[in-house]
Amino acid sequence: QVQLVESGGGLVQAGESLRLSCAASGSIFSIDVMGWYRQAPGKQRELVASILSRSSTDVADSVKGRFTISRDNAKNTVYLQMNSLKPEDTGVYYCNARIRTVVGDVGTYWGPGTQVTVSS
Repeated sequence: QVQLVESGGGLVQAGESLRLSCAASGSIFSIDVMGWYRQAPGKQRELVASILSRSSTDVADSVKGRFTISRDNAKNTVYLQMNSLKPEDTGVYYCNARIRTVVGDVGTYWGPGTQVTVSS
């Protein structure tokens, strides 16, 4: 069984920073891509940033230059450093990972989400 658990969300003012973390645990053999998605009230879930196992990254245009994704492969953990936050960054942030288990199954897993609220 595999679990993803996010942490680091909260309430901040516009212009401030937050750092999200997501740790994967369980019967993990390897992790390919890890990423962060967000869902604002009344909107669809959207990709914020993703990172491959060899650190190649992809960042949404709406957060480019403000958000940075990174990962620690030894800890099976992905991070999202969010700077210069704006009210439109408010939403539930979900961690996502494509994982191969020790028995060879490959699947996409999601964390339960962490709330980020940016006040103006």
